[in-house]
Amino acid sequence: MMKMTILLSWVALTLLSLKCYLAERIIQHGPVFTQEPSDSVFPLSSEDNKIFINCKAKGNPLPHYRWKFNGRDLDVYTDLNYSLVEGNLLINNPQAMKDGGSYQCIATNAFGTILSRKAKVEFAYLQNFTNKARNAVLVREGQAVVLLCGPPPHFGEIRYAWIYNGHPSALIQDNRRFVSQRTGNLYIAKVEPSDVGNYTCVVKNMMTNGTVYSSPTPLVLRRDAVMGEYEPKIEVQFEEMLRVIKGSSVRLECFALGK
Repeated sequence: MMKMTILLSWVALTLLSLKCYLAERIIQHGPVFTQEPSDSVFPLSSEDNKIFINCKAKGNPLPHYRWKFNGRDLDVYTDLNYSLVEGNLLINNPQAMKDGGSYQCIATNAFGTILSRKAKVEFAYLQNFTNKARNAVLVREGQAVVLLCGPPPHFGEIRYAWIYNGHPSALIQDNRRFVSQRTGNLYIAKVEPSDVGNYTCVVKNMMTNGTVYSSPTPLVLRRDAVMGEYEPKIEVQFEEMLRVIKGSSVRLECFALGK
């Protein structure tokens, strides 16, 4: 008896589902989104070099799709960089400067048109350092020094490290040496003769896994004076002047070095 009841319940549910399906197919209505595009960050180093921005809608008759980029219609039918895959937007060979921006999906049938929310699309990338040689930084023994990293253009979370004299392992931080993960600069307190050498800044994009290396910065001891004749100070050689737009603010980092 119980088996018969379960069987009848299953048949009833199947018939109800079939009824709903047929009603959906028979009753005509305008499009309704089932999936809208969302804010996304894509790595540009992906092997297939393609990205999808999702969009799906139901409707009867089935809707067709268009896309807007920064408020303007995209030509997905003649521009080879774009194509539609069941409403989803496929971008071939995306470029950060060209394809980053705001996207909206438009679904249309005979009974109406709907416009999706705006989705901000950004691309994680990391460019190379310039090959320009870096000037030597001069410091007296026992003083403190800051070596500037100056990371290249990038987007997405990055991590900094330094290598010494081309050694493959990253420089170990201790009570004298510190790498700022905000600026990438290397701070060395109480410089010793063993610190003399070439220092290279290493930048890694955590999303793309791309890694780039700066030109070496030579650290050289000055021996033109005896310690104690001068007030302790930090000597830092800036390659370029910082340009500040009028009305903007600049945050200066202060790091206390041990004596």
